[in-house]
Amino acid sequence: MIDLQKLIRPNILELISFTNTTPEKQERDSQHIMLDANENPYNKPFNRYPSDDQIELKEELAKLKGVTSKEIFLSNGSTEAIDMCYRIFCQPKVDNVVAIEPTCELYKRFARLNDIEYRSVLLNEYFQLNASELLRACNKQTKLIWLCSPNTPTGNILNVEEVEKVVKGFNGIVVIDEAYADFSRSQTFRERVSEFPNMIVINTFSKAWASAAIRLGVIYAQEAIINVFNKVSSPYSINQLTQEQAIDVLRHRYDIEDWIKILLLERKRMISAFASLTCCEKVYPSNANFFLAQMKDAESVYNYLCEKGITVRNCSNLSLCNNCLRITIGSKAENAEILGILRCYKPTK
Repeated sequence: MIDLQKLIRPNILELISFTNTTPEKQERDSQHIMLDANENPYNKPFNRYPSDDQIELKEELAKLKGVTSKEIFLSNGSTEAIDMCYRIFCQPKVDNVVAIEPTCELYKRFARLNDIEYRSVLLNEYFQLNASELLRACNKQTKLIWLCSPNTPTGNILNVEEVEKVVKGFNGIVVIDEAYADFSRSQTFRERVSEFPNMIVINTFSKAWASAAIRLGVIYAQEAIINVFNKVSSPYSINQLTQEQAIDVLRHRYDIEDWIKILLLERKRMISAFASLTCCEKVYPSNANFFLAQMKDAESVYNYLCEKGITVRNCSNLSLCNNCLRITIGSKAENAEILGILRCYKPTK
């Protein structure tokens, strides 16, 4: 078992202790007249602050995801979830975090914003991690390990046995970002939250759920960790419109499943077609809604696509990704257009 008291930043621990001693807040929804929050009595229903515990949304999500509502924390996008992990567990200029490389660049960005040392451990040529190397990069001041599976920009699932070794062998918090997990048929670590008291799993409504505009992220963890997030989160952080839209999306999950099936078929078609392009050297297998392609001249292809009004991600500046582009799977029409344009591409050199 982990000792959360030793992992949480001292000032956060003090805040939590203070919160525990304050009177429990009154359930406002049951009140006839509410004159406690300086709200405007007009423009109903938007005049009132939204539900602060998002019970209805969490219960809908829990039924679908195979967890309890007490194992769910909702954030303002997964970016807030990432930032909160730093603010809760990492003391600026003292603690550090360890992450795989290449991976989601937001982990490094928020480390810098929070003044936390960021240590990266290179993946192997197959974009897989070595648990022993990752753990060797840790010391007594390492509070978080960041893993992303399926990883970005590589698109692959990290070896489950190696991830397990990391979670079991680390005395701090292991954060597993499963933003793209719905595009894979593999078992998720979200389904195993009850096994690991030091694990946080991040998910989002932005990818498979096609709801990037509502900015809703999800944290799955054991109740002890979720309680900490609840106590340090900003008041009313999830607005009412977001909550209502998310509930509606969850109730139309069969549409989402159909979209995912279409995207997976398109992914297979796109990977095969891309591999046959004369400007492409190699396409890596993917378990996400994108794929990584090594080009003969990524910069030239990238600029050519931009001129045609098509934006992809140039990953050439990332470790192990020289001359690589990351291509998101679009609609059938969008995919056909980019393939047609690239078939007409002629190298400038």
